[in-house]
Amino acid sequence: MSPELIDWLLTGLSHASYWQMALYFLVASQITMMTTTLYLHRCATHRGADLHPLVSHFFRFWSWLTTATVTKEWVAVHRKHHARCETAEDPHSPRFAGINTVLWRGAELYQHAAKDQGTLDKYGKGTPDDWIERNVYTRFSTLGVIALLFASLAVFGLPGIAIWALQMLLMPVSAAGIINGLGHWWGYRNFDTADTSTNLTPWALLIGGEELHNNHHAFPSSAKFALRRFEVDIGWAVLWSLQKLHLATVLRVAPKLDVRPNIAVPDAETLRAVMVHRWQVATDYFSTVLKPQLKLDADALPRRLRKAFRSEGRWLDAAHRERLQAFVAARPQLATLMEYRQRLLAIYEMKSAEAEAKMDALRAWCGAAEASGNQALQEFSLRLKGYSLAPAQP
Repeated sequence: MSPELIDWLLTGLSHASYWQMALYFLVASQITMMTTTLYLHRCATHRGADLHPLVSHFFRFWSWLTTATVTKEWVAVHRKHHARCETAEDPHSPRFAGINTVLWRGAELYQHAAKDQGTLDKYGKGTPDDWIERNVYTRFSTLGVIALLFASLAVFGLPGIAIWALQMLLMPVSAAGIINGLGHWWGYRNFDTADTSTNLTPWALLIGGEELHNNHHAFPSSAKFALRRFEVDIGWAVLWSLQKLHLATVLRVAPKLDVRPNIAVPDAETLRAVMVHRWQVATDYFSTVLKPQLKLDADALPRRLRKAFRSEGRWLDAAHRERLQAFVAARPQLATLMEYRQRLLAIYEMKSAEAEAKMDALRAWCGAAEASGNQALQEFSLRLKGYSLAPAQP
């Protein structure tokens, strides 16, 4: 074997060093992450932002080249996840499929859901349907990654095959496994949402900002995932930069919650803020009303059951849920506070057309809370009446 052939096998046409190959992989990986979080997730799925056509099509091409992802399939599966979250119809819920299955076989769950034509028809609306989408990106969805394999071999030699293999593992491990799995299993929660979503880390730097998964489930259409001062969303930083370059337009970000003083009765601004920030309301209620009472009553309960009060035991098995309910029933003060929480959250389930009915229900709730004689409940009601929206600046 000639020295030239050996050199080509080890370094390819680029004659790149291993450090240069590693740098290429890191840069390409981050572009893939941005393709997923900016184009597929924040723009195509949730319409939180618009990308310039040139940027949008570059991401479409890059997704085809590096992941074989069809936009309509990805969008449909993710929208169904939000619509059926933590149910048997959720395409990838650790609560039903098991954490090990979602973590290690998340890509299989995605492929299974993406083959369901009913899912595509119902949840895949509004995605690209031009000539190149129909005749290249969808029809020959695997051609891109095959082309990338040969290109990697030519440019980097045999190490290029390893680089390509790592690129193929990137999204199945990070998105299908880590976010869909650990993002509904372990981490911290800013909002007591009706699912099990968590933030894996406040410094969302490695996988495009998707680590802030609980924030996203609280405000799905927000193009910005970081909602606390200590949180960092690298995807938002890139999107903000693209907007400054007139290559993107941010359409929606989560509005901030403000509290007005001395509001006698809930008004239209109160109702609007309460509806938009429903999960912040639920979180505030637990922290300021339920938690102090639990410190008095729940010392004898195991930690798992104490934590379950945030979701009213929704994710417990039947035996533990029954034990929790019996514990609450034996403590009238705690039972009353739990009942008030249920009545408050029930306002959200009223039909959206019944704005006046929602207002009446909210005013009745505040009146009853302030007449209850419970100081924590009274103080929460006074704060709740002052809620208003302070629009965040994109």
